[in-house]
Amino acid sequence: MIFKKPKFVKILFLFSILIPGFIFYFLFRDKKSAEISFENKNKNIIIVDDGMRQETKNVSEDFVKDFINGKKIAIKENDYVFPPVDSKIYDNSVIIIKRNKKVFVSVDGKKIEGNTLGNSVAAALYDIDIELGEDDFSIPSVESSIKDKTKIEVVRVDIKEETVKKDVDFEKKTTEDDKLSWRTKKVSQKGAKGVDEYKYKVISHNGKEISRKLLSKERTKDPVPEISVQGTYMKLGKANSGQGTWYAYKGGLFAASLAIPRGGYAKVTNKDNGKTVVVQINDSGPYGKGRIIDLDKVAFEKIADLGAGVVNVKVEQVLN
Repeated sequence: MIFKKPKFVKILFLFSILIPGFIFYFLFRDKKSAEISFENKNKNIIIVDDGMRQETKNVSEDFVKDFINGKKIAIKENDYVFPPVDSKIYDNSVIIIKRNKKVFVSVDGKKIEGNTLGNSVAAALYDIDIELGEDDFSIPSVESSIKDKTKIEVVRVDIKEETVKKDVDFEKKTTEDDKLSWRTKKVSQKGAKGVDEYKYKVISHNGKEISRKLLSKERTKDPVPEISVQGTYMKLGKANSGQGTWYAYKGGLFAASLAIPRGGYAKVTNKDNGKTVVVQINDSGPYGKGRIIDLDKVAFEKIADLGAGVVNVKVEQVLN
């Protein structure tokens, strides 16, 4: 709702104040009739005090100020009285009192103190020249009635669409080549991230985001997978069979051997399930009878459950 001050609004406001006077003028344009009405000591008066209408009969006072004083109606500074207090009272006169109210408005990061003769938040904002945009609102609402020292908060509402781009991870694919050494891995196609575009409706109150609704999602760029070639060719030496055990050492694909020198590699096969692992020798051992290799814990788990403890294995030295 937008509150502005076009001329016709001001004119309407002016007329709302002056209409009772015009009515009185036309009713008593006959000067003689007006004088008789003025001298009547049993006049009927209508008083509208800040929107509250009350009819008073048998009024003997001749002037507005006398009537107000006689009824002990308190008029404070900046209150508005129509007709003016020095005006005559006639039969069926209408006296209007607009009470001045102080209001405290929080708006656009500022604290504003103002005055209004209106009875609603809308009137107060109008009187202190605060306009609400189409989506703005106030707390309490513009329709709410007010009293002296009412606090009002104006909430500026910003509604916009926002576009956010997010990366899409690419897949990694590996193919095997039995002509390449098992230690060789080549990237034949570099991967590239894709892009997804998200459109949101974002609502903010006084600069603070309060909601975000997804309107659409569109992939503007497809990801490109990374493709690697892994060599599988392995030249193996003589095979030895025996028992394989495990121990916690470095936590990797390592093993202890007496037959293969440190730094060398071995292919270890679990003879019971056919699972294999390639390990690097980095320690000496084992020294138990029938045991030919002691696998690091991580390597042992590749071919058997740790609970097995000891498994039948075939060990082949890798020569390339």
